[in-house]
Amino acid sequence: MCGICGVVTLKDKITKEKLLQMSETIAHRGPDGEGYWINSEETVGLGHRRLSIIDLSNAGYQPMKYLDRYILIFNGEIYNYLELKDELISKGYTFHSHTDTEVLMALYDRYKENCLQYLDGMFAFALYDDKDKILFCARDRFGEKPFYYHYKKDNEFYFASEMKALWAAGICRHVNENMLFNYIAYGHLQNPDNLSETFYTGISKLEAANFLKIDTTNCHIIEKKQYWKLAVKESENISVESAKEKFEELFLTSVKRRLRSDVPVGSSLSGGLDSSLVVMTIDEIKRGTGQLQKTFSARFPGYFKDEGTYMQLVIDRCNVESHFTYPSEESLLKGIEKVFYYQEEPFGSASICAQYEVMRLAKENDVTVLLDGQGADEILAGYHNYFHAFFKELKTTSPRLYQTETTAYLNMQKNSSINPAIKNNFKSVLRNYGGAPYRLAKKAKQYYRQAIFPEFNTDFYHTHGRQVFQFKPAFRRLNDSLLWDTTVVGLEQLLRYADRNSMSHSVEVRLPFLNHQLVEFTFTLPANFKIREGWTKWIMRATFQHVLPVEIAWRKDKIGYEPPQRSWMDAKEIKDLI
Repeated sequence: MCGICGVVTLKDKITKEKLLQMSETIAHRGPDGEGYWINSEETVGLGHRRLSIIDLSNAGYQPMKYLDRYILIFNGEIYNYLELKDELISKGYTFHSHTDTEVLMALYDRYKENCLQYLDGMFAFALYDDKDKILFCARDRFGEKPFYYHYKKDNEFYFASEMKALWAAGICRHVNENMLFNYIAYGHLQNPDNLSETFYTGISKLEAANFLKIDTTNCHIIEKKQYWKLAVKESENISVESAKEKFEELFLTSVKRRLRSDVPVGSSLSGGLDSSLVVMTIDEIKRGTGQLQKTFSARFPGYFKDEGTYMQLVIDRCNVESHFTYPSEESLLKGIEKVFYYQEEPFGSASICAQYEVMRLAKENDVTVLLDGQGADEILAGYHNYFHAFFKELKTTSPRLYQTETTAYLNMQKNSSINPAIKNNFKSVLRNYGGAPYRLAKKAKQYYRQAIFPEFNTDFYHTHGRQVFQFKPAFRRLNDSLLWDTTVVGLEQLLRYADRNSMSHSVEVRLPFLNHQLVEFTFTLPANFKIREGWTKWIMRATFQHVLPVEIAWRKDKIGYEPPQRSWMDAKEIKDLI
């Protein structure tokens, strides 16, 4: 895990000082070393900050060269690099290190951009081909690792893991006012119609599952392409038993690969279904080895959504050394400016500040790699708002099952204070209907608020008030709703929070549920494999109920990573800060 930055320019000669100036701003992403490379024409420069995780020797130094032709800077992990390395050795390739970085370069030499199809990993990298004078840049399938760039055709191309490195290079820091309006008015953090857009004009992000090629002789983007696309391909004939068997196989493989490390590996533990399964699966894998797993958790004593009881159920059954942090309004005040600095773009919840404290706790206890349960909710229907699409689908395809499932759902949630049953009020019906009517209603409400209780400068509102982003459509199939959250708007926001919070403390987060083969498999499963008899994530519960405590495997409530934000906001010091 590292930080990368670079420049292609026809305007000025690239200097070592400029590259180091850029890389210094992202030193937190890689405190174990720095490196740079500039071509002989001084038109291409690459910078790197290293966080040593695989092969801690100097053989892992970057920028890394291969075959006197390729120069690579790489941020991320290729979890299946050992399998790929064996295959490449059988084809005549030789290696001088034990790194996944060198394997990636050999794979690119053999398959060029098609190498991306072979990777199980999270990554953002830039590889320069000194023979063809091409800079090849790519980002992983889900957007776990960031890649920002500034581009002027025939002139310059700057890129980096974080935007602060671009600002350090002299790229202007101008707020994208259309993004700002949509965030303040509607809470949008991404533009669904343009996923490359950021909160700053002139700075784009390479979309997840995309690559681009730069011809460095004329500074042209000659190709930008999506190399992988997730699709819903439901299987009509799969049995429950075969689905459970396949799910277990893919998940265990994913966890085992994500434990590959030459530095200590720990886990985040929230007390929920996903993180508990990760911790207990690691415990099963490590049983008999004498290796102690460290877990890191945020607690909110006295708050009715504190999950300490569920955390303890896992801790008592596993060989773990547990660590806790207790975020409060004091820690929020103390740390929020730092969180702003590392996140760079807005976020919508104080839970991001709580997550920041968990990452700090891991660093303080000498753990460099954390496994986490993120991604399971989006691929397996963990959030209760997915019942909307699920019931719509059943109402059309199986009216009898619709009646059975709605009854089971209402009975399960009728007394819940955390996940109360869906109400059929006007707001809920309108959101459920979705599409243009919902968008129009939101615009009308904002227009009324602006007229009666103005939130915006009049000129600002008239300039941007009509440019409302697309809201999530009201899908009529569960898997279509999950697909939107996994690949359009939803998951990537959470991945951004985790990346910036972890890397601010030089900690790497790995996500077993985002192995692409596992994700592809979940989108072959029919809706009633994911929601059944009122249970969300049913297939995961049914598959691993023998591993998890029954109180967790069959929990009825779903709590997000949620601190007592409302009470924090009532604190005088925070009101003064606002």
